[in-house]
Amino acid sequence: MNNATTRFKSPRVGLVLLVLVAAVLAYQQLGNPLKSQPYGNSDKAAVPTPVSFAVTQPLPQTVHLDVRKVTLGQQLFHDARLSKDNTISCASCHSLDSGGVDNRARSIGVAGGVGSINAPSVFNSGLNFVQFWDGRAASLEDQVEGPVTHPLEMASSWALVLDKLGADTTYKSRFGTLYADGLTPANIKDALAQFERSLITPNSRFDKFIQGNVNALTLEERTGYELFQSYGCASCHQGQNLGGNMFEKMGLMGDYFADRGNLTEADKGRFNVTHHPDNLHEFRVPSLRNVALTAPYFHDASAATLEQAIAIMAKYQLGRPMPAPDLTAIAAFLRSLNGQYNGQQL
Repeated sequence: MNNATTRFKSPRVGLVLLVLVAAVLAYQQLGNPLKSQPYGNSDKAAVPTPVSFAVTQPLPQTVHLDVRKVTLGQQLFHDARLSKDNTISCASCHSLDSGGVDNRARSIGVAGGVGSINAPSVFNSGLNFVQFWDGRAASLEDQVEGPVTHPLEMASSWALVLDKLGADTTYKSRFGTLYADGLTPANIKDALAQFERSLITPNSRFDKFIQGNVNALTLEERTGYELFQSYGCASCHQGQNLGGNMFEKMGLMGDYFADRGNLTEADKGRFNVTHHPDNLHEFRVPSLRNVALTAPYFHDASAATLEQAIAIMAKYQLGRPMPAPDLTAIAAFLRSLNGQYNGQQL
């Protein structure tokens, strides 16, 4: 079955069509919210089109959570006792000081174990519709199970974690206060998930732009956003998180994996979960929030820079050349997506 047929039969087409219809309706109602500016000096350059603000929304300023559980989850997130030898915490691979990632192609676990896939950012992960690149976890709570027990990551067990945390009278007291059944694996997962849901990064310059401040972006960045839409990037990267809300096949318009070579089990993507041929090489579309801080890119870390990542997407997802000025403008737009965490610019 060819890629075009696969995509036509996929239920994600409904989401893409819905986004496009919403964009058209918004434009009809609002008119052009941004006067288009031509950019680029190539006759192959895409012509910037009037942007629609219907395809994405600003991040919320706050998320309503139990502050006590968030604080407990924050402590757990940085606690290396979740790992077998007390050397690896959640923050080891998802540093809040570097975009919610470790900027490695593969994260390092207990005893030097090397992971099989590039760690995604923990920032704004509560807005993802599923967790992990292959979507095997339906929630942040389910996601916790993976790294804690994975032999190349924390390499621990819940029995061992409960023994260590149970010996800490502070943990025992806090869990006893917040949860009727005290310290349990389910409650550890809940507290960690509560903290991770608090990791939103609002107030990017792009958020200010779509909230009405047209001067929040430079001319090049505004043009980059126009091109981001006119090339079709927004068909997968939309919503509050500019992604994270659908699956897509890596290599819609070209055989990315054949060209790259050296296939791994992780390259199978969602197929490893469903074992359905249509899901081969499908991955959860990543969020583009704070993307300038989270190199290297893609599940296989094959792109070291934003510009390389955009070029790969243009070739294998859009199936069209992208002149250098357009690529540079889109990269400039993406760099405007860095938000704030706890009031501090990332």
